[in-house]
Amino acid sequence: MMSYKEYFIEFMVRSGVLTFGDFTTKSGRKTPYFVNTGNYKTGAQADKLGHFYASCIAENIRNGVIPSDIAAIFGPAYKGIPIAVAAAIALSRDFDMDVNYCFNRKEEKDHGEGGKMVGYKLQDGDSVLIVEDVITAGTAIRETLPQIKAAADVNIAGLIISVDRMEKGQGEKTAIQEIEEEFGIKTYPLVTVREIIDTMHNKEIDGNIVINDDMKQKMEEYLEKYCVK
Repeated sequence: MMSYKEYFIEFMVRSGVLTFGDFTTKSGRKTPYFVNTGNYKTGAQADKLGHFYASCIAENIRNGVIPSDIAAIFGPAYKGIPIAVAAAIALSRDFDMDVNYCFNRKEEKDHGEGGKMVGYKLQDGDSVLIVEDVITAGTAIRETLPQIKAAADVNIAGLIISVDRMEKGQGEKTAIQEIEEEFGIKTYPLVTVREIIDTMHNKEIDGNIVINDDMKQKMEEYLEKYCVK
């Protein structure tokens, strides 16, 4: 029986979110694979995506690394917003966990209820779980943490992301390692690039093999050059 991680990798491929070829990242690195969560676009995909995030959250709660008293799931604008909503729905439906959700506006609203936060109103002492798509330099987290802390004195219980690319940031450490050192926040990826390689190498999906021997070699060379083992 496949794990939710294996199902999630296949789901990303079928959704056109995980693709293979020749790409250039924002940092200018030439990469043989690319993750674009902006390609999720249907209700069915959002439903499944929420279930996978909820599965990761529930697993880490069972393992005792994420507290069970999560008050809210926070999704940074913009890609984190649908993830937070979908994950909260899936936690309620699939794991009997009714958790609040909230997200930020890019620009503060100056009329109506005002403010930068939407959804659950954070309270001092709340445990908050942040959900994001992927992390490259950790820019979104650095931008939104001050907003979260300005709303209330909360405890950040962790960060859930789709894929850990395991890449070095500006120095010799990954962005995930830098975020943990800088803010004390642990990151829990649904899958790592290593798990993607191990799962998809010479595996057929809908008649195609997306990671053949040649692609595996390119990915291994990329990991050797840019990634932290």
